[in-house]
Amino acid sequence: MLLSLLNKKEMLKFLDLAIYMVDINGEPNDIEKKVLKKMVNELEPVKDEYTFRLTDTLENTIEYFVHCNNVVKNVVYFNLLTISMEDDLYNTTEWLFLENLQKKFEISNEKRREIISLVYAYRDLREKSIRVLKN
Repeated sequence: MLLSLLNKKEMLKFLDLAIYMVDINGEPNDIEKKVLKKMVNELEPVKDEYTFRLTDTLENTIEYFVHCNNVVKNVVYFNLLTISMEDDLYNTTEWLFLENLQKKFEISNEKRREIISLVYAYRDLREKSIRVLKN
């Protein structure tokens, strides 16, 4: 979501982080695969050239985003949170990774709360839409 705000290089680097996120606790589950596929489809400019393997080290990818503007960092963090929260299962490794990114991206606790609220609001709207359309 809102991934169109990223430039082509940022999109490719985001996909590296997203792949890492779904693989962080072993084989990605069906929900994580579905969310990742939806995000890849949103990234039309790079969809055909991404190979679904890390193109750089994790450290280099994170470092790349450290030097980006706040909008880019917030969009990346928002989408990684979305991946993490999609399956309703708490995963300590994912949250530790996200905490590390929060610190490196210099995202305040208040901004983190706002972003988490957006993730929940988006999920609620999607669920409500499904209920309304099915009835």
